[in-house]
Amino acid sequence: MILKKIEDTELAGHIEALPADRREVFLLADGTLRLSGVSATSMVNHMRANHGTGIMETYVLGQGYIAGALLQSTVKGNDRIRLDIECGGPIKGMSVESWAIGAVRGYLLANPIPLSKPVDSFDTSMLYGPGFLSLTKILEGSRTPFTGQVMMENGNLANDLALYFSKSEQTPTLFYLSIRFDRLGRVTGAGGIFIQALPGCPDDILAKAEDLAGNLPNLGQAMADGTAIRKYIEAGFAGLDPVYEQGFPIGFSCPCSKGSFSSYLASLPDKEKEELLAKDDDTVLECFNCSTQYRFTHDELGSLFKEDRR
Repeated sequence: MILKKIEDTELAGHIEALPADRREVFLLADGTLRLSGVSATSMVNHMRANHGTGIMETYVLGQGYIAGALLQSTVKGNDRIRLDIECGGPIKGMSVESWAIGAVRGYLLANPIPLSKPVDSFDTSMLYGPGFLSLTKILEGSRTPFTGQVMMENGNLANDLALYFSKSEQTPTLFYLSIRFDRLGRVTGAGGIFIQALPGCPDDILAKAEDLAGNLPNLGQAMADGTAIRKYIEAGFAGLDPVYEQGFPIGFSCPCSKGSFSSYLASLPDKEKEELLAKDDDTVLECFNCSTQYRFTHDELGSLFKEDRR
């Protein structure tokens, strides 16, 4: 992956001054709740730079990236989890993949989102429309990925993720996804929270967690102000005696490379190779997940295909 530079020097300086993006994990209320929180301002801005997204596209896909970082807490080791949405609204859907080690990548099916008129709010219900949300766990050493799916009922990613865990895994869950834009449309703060009831969690404890979450200071603003996500959680959920477990760096990252695309080209049928060699222009391939472009000159293709025939 080639990470594009954030050209806005003021924004780049702001991001550099913030605490590094992280996922922090806590147990609440004597271990009856697990909470994961992420600070994601840098990740969302680098995603935006690579994919060239506008404000609404950044909001929708940025929420997907934050959700992906939070969902890392449901896998471990070299495992990964993929969030897929297929919907009838103008977004069409998205695919976000994240690894337990902290990497997140993904894309919108429609970028830019085809809008019939400018939107005046961040209500995403009409953008999603009817659709399905799927989570797929790809576990190291397992031949078959596990996929669960629910029909979207809210057109709101946080609420529909909570619905997924309630219906598919029978686990009460809360998601909070927050992105703050300044008056120039720049993302100055982003983060998220994922609270999951553990077996035996009393109803009153879950209700208290929901009440505390509903009264939190705006998370995106707190991240923009430079508040560390760990301190934000410890202050906001002090009433549930948070016990810190562990933390991990997170970020926008994709394992694609020119070498992987070279292997793809080498595997093409001979007819398609001949068609590429017959072109006058260079061949440019783009990774869906990170929008990195890899250019192959006519000479490079010739050498690649020649090596493949040996």
